[in-house]
Amino acid sequence: MKPTLEWLSDPEIYQVGREPAHSDHRFYTSYEEMRQHPEGSLRQSLDGEWMFEYSPSPALRPLAFYRAGVNLDSFGTIQVPGHWQTQGYGCPQYTNSLYPWDGKEFLRPPHVPKEENEVGSYARDFDLDPSWEGRRVFVNFQGVETAFYVWINGSFVGYSEDSFTPSEFEVTSYLKAGRNRLCVEVYARSSASWLEDQDFWRFSGIFRSVYLYAAPEVHVRDLFVQSPLVRDYQDGELSLSFSLLEEPAAASYDLILKDPDGRPVYGTGKLALKKENYFTAQIPAVQAWSAEHPALYELLIELSDADGNLTELVSQPVGFRTFEMKDGLMLLNGKRIIFRGVNRHEFHPEKGRAIGEEEMLADIRILKSYNINAVRTSHYPNQSLWYELCDRYGLYLIDEANLESHGSWSLMDGVDPSWHVPGSLPEWKDCVVDRAASMLQRDKNHPSVLIWSCGNESFGGKDILAMSDYFHANDPTRLVHYEGTSHVREFDRTTDMESRMYLKPQGIREYLESKPDKPYISCEYMHAMGNSCGGMQFYTELEDLSDQYQGGFIWDYIDQAMYKIDESGEKHLVYGGDFDDRSTDYIFCTDGIVYADRTPSPKMQEVKQLYAPVRLTVDETGVTVENRNLFLPLSEYCFRAVLTKEDQVLGEETFTLEGAPGDSVFRPYSILPPENTGEYVVTIQALTRKETFWAKAGEEVSFGQYIFQKKHTLEKSAETEMENKMHTENIHEEHAQKKSPKFRVIPGDGNIGICGDGWQAMFSLTEGGIISLVADGTEYITRAPLLSYWRALTDNDRGTQAGFTHAQWLIAGMGQRHRYDLFRKEIGDDEVSLTFTWESASQPSFLSTVTYRVDASGTLHVCCTYPGVSGLPDLPVFASDWKLKKRWNHFRYYGMGPEENYSDRECGARLGVFEGNAGENVAGYLLPQETGSRMDVRWLEVLDDDGQGLRFEAEEKPFACSVLPYSEYELENALHREELPQVNYTWVRLMAAQKGVGGDDSWGAPVHKPYILDSEEARSVVFTVRPVSRK
Repeated sequence: MKPTLEWLSDPEIYQVGREPAHSDHRFYTSYEEMRQHPEGSLRQSLDGEWMFEYSPSPALRPLAFYRAGVNLDSFGTIQVPGHWQTQGYGCPQYTNSLYPWDGKEFLRPPHVPKEENEVGSYARDFDLDPSWEGRRVFVNFQGVETAFYVWINGSFVGYSEDSFTPSEFEVTSYLKAGRNRLCVEVYARSSASWLEDQDFWRFSGIFRSVYLYAAPEVHVRDLFVQSPLVRDYQDGELSLSFSLLEEPAAASYDLILKDPDGRPVYGTGKLALKKENYFTAQIPAVQAWSAEHPALYELLIELSDADGNLTELVSQPVGFRTFEMKDGLMLLNGKRIIFRGVNRHEFHPEKGRAIGEEEMLADIRILKSYNINAVRTSHYPNQSLWYELCDRYGLYLIDEANLESHGSWSLMDGVDPSWHVPGSLPEWKDCVVDRAASMLQRDKNHPSVLIWSCGNESFGGKDILAMSDYFHANDPTRLVHYEGTSHVREFDRTTDMESRMYLKPQGIREYLESKPDKPYISCEYMHAMGNSCGGMQFYTELEDLSDQYQGGFIWDYIDQAMYKIDESGEKHLVYGGDFDDRSTDYIFCTDGIVYADRTPSPKMQEVKQLYAPVRLTVDETGVTVENRNLFLPLSEYCFRAVLTKEDQVLGEETFTLEGAPGDSVFRPYSILPPENTGEYVVTIQALTRKETFWAKAGEEVSFGQYIFQKKHTLEKSAETEMENKMHTENIHEEHAQKKSPKFRVIPGDGNIGICGDGWQAMFSLTEGGIISLVADGTEYITRAPLLSYWRALTDNDRGTQAGFTHAQWLIAGMGQRHRYDLFRKEIGDDEVSLTFTWESASQPSFLSTVTYRVDASGTLHVCCTYPGVSGLPDLPVFASDWKLKKRWNHFRYYGMGPEENYSDRECGARLGVFEGNAGENVAGYLLPQETGSRMDVRWLEVLDDDGQGLRFEAEEKPFACSVLPYSEYELENALHREELPQVNYTWVRLMAAQKGVGGDDSWGAPVHKPYILDSEEARSVVFTVRPVSRK
């Protein structure tokens, strides 16, 4: 067959000459080879440096480069696997749902761009192993984006689409002894591009491995191991079918099954070998596979010739488990499963989707250590190695077909399926079913795969229903998922479970209360873009509301941000549009719970606690430990109880518990606080008991706390004062209880000075507040603190258009003026009170006050009051902003931590004493925004390198605070981190309250009502300020 470019725009031609999909099992010629060469001696990698020519359009490609004998000295080089956009050819392009050619060429399916369709011409010379002579040889491409043609030694071999599943071609007849040349012509755009409209960077090229392999004379071409549990989930059934590449001569096979410890537990002896083989056996008392206990058996298939000589050895891991739908519930090994999951793109900030084992292992460690038990392979099949690792270390998978046509029906004006694909169009049916087949046939032997998914956001129709039918017909051991049926209920049988994305908690409750036939999962929820994941507890608490709520998958795992070197030679992480790539949704590619460099973001603090398999509820008498595991007993953990008063540990005990999966166990603790006045905290931790691949022994799994209040939280006793003196060595403590003879007030024309022994303060009648605070010769104040009603917009704020709807709050603070005519003062013998009134610039305007009261000890008491006002939207924040010199960039506080936390993202935070640095307190959100908040803070110390600084201490109730190197307005004005100004100051923000950050989605979902600040409610933040030394 002569290749033609017309195939690129014909959805009915999605492969030419490609081998049928088959299992990804490994095979060897001997046991010694299996031990020494895990990939097998009959496999030859073609990864590495290839010859390469980049062409921006088909018309400019080298037309005859694949012909035998053509000189390719003019070609450059490229690394395979890898995208050409990450190696200096073309540029990366990010787009969310719009197709990448939008605004450049007006197209409708199945047509593809004619001008901007990049082409990569690849060539690789290789020497054929002489020992392969007489064997059938195949070339396997694990992933090529999006369509490609293949030649060997000038002869056309085949054509294939589907970027994310293997394409394999037999090349036996095209090879010659010695040196051979493999040529590949890759096109960035094809009709397949209409089906690959995922929310990701648009890369191109051979981005997964390429290899040759030779088949033994008798070769297992495909195998399918089904291994359900039987007899009340106690025994295992080993059901095996395998087919050979060719009809065998007289030959036999043996089956050997080894348990997870490598001990043989079953064997068949020699059986007659046919081209199609079937075998079933029951294995008593098996160890069941689950993410909690990923017990893997090894199935060995020995093929022997007529003389009994081993000709091929197949090794296939086996996990005995049953996943089923029963009485409207999804059950794993007989128990209701809850997916505490996340969506995951394959991504690296320099390599794009061409990731390797190092990145995968890093992801496994992070996912397991943060209590995530499930991954949706959004939105395409991942590399085979990923499934092997999930089998080995224990993660549940929704394996998703490479299908998303979001931009063909979800348009600016709403849903319009008038030209969507694949729909019920017959010309698209075979190619999408082929995608389902390619995934299933490769991944069917992985116990980690519980659910097949037909794709993502592709509306609905007969074609996707045909995919579902294929899954059901070819694999009775798994369920089928598709979320798009919510748009077209006539195709509801496409999916076995009700799956929705971004349905709010109330909507989920209504579904569950309707007594549905199908259980519910959120295939996407908690859109984690920027400072997000607020209100996650409203979803996880549904686990206890209804058995038919079976969890969800956060969107998503990793920020898809890429490194770029700017015009100054600096390297930065950037987002969509920063490569001059259009179209784009800009920052929408950075919605991970880990940053692009795989550093966990502060949001993971919340995820870990809410996804914890052990829930700890602590009260004044003890702890209730709820074992939420399905299969692990509580004896797998150890527990630690710690009694603290601020940063002092007053008592500690460790203990173990016995409890079956699902049990709740109460245990009293022996460490109780003394009768002294004050606040005491008991923290109970569940810890890993033994070392694993992802965690050392003794690492925290979850925690619970109880706070004992002997009196009011902030009321001081003599003991508290003594401890404060011992630990903070406040340089004015000796004056706290007596009138200082040096205390005096110095009136002026524009300023009021107040001084005492070793300190002095000055207040400006024009600036409207304190402009100087000097202790032992050190000045702490740069300008008068200002009131603020604004926070730097989060991504979720932007999604609700808060910059427009709430702009009055920005104006209120930025344009506020001091009303000198309302200034009040009260001067006593050992105390001065000054009240400044500030008028907002908003419409309507309002008056807020700041009262400074200075006593003889030099302690500054501050009360900031917002009166409450009608006619304005909900309040983002009410805060007092203090601008300090940048040398005071360390902080220490007693409040919720250790990571940033907010009113709706506080479940994973705990009360304690924590330390930080202003620069490090800026979270790694690529679009600068509100960051660094800490809730329920009792006191805050802002210190320099020598341990000197200011202590802010709550008086009436705890405050929220942040310590940052930038003001909220500097954060607001920057679109990239590198646009932030040089650090000149440290900004301390003391807040009466701040609105939650939200997280249901990032394109309009409001913050949940309990975490919205009613603008009509009066608020105040009251605290003291005094110098402190920690030398």
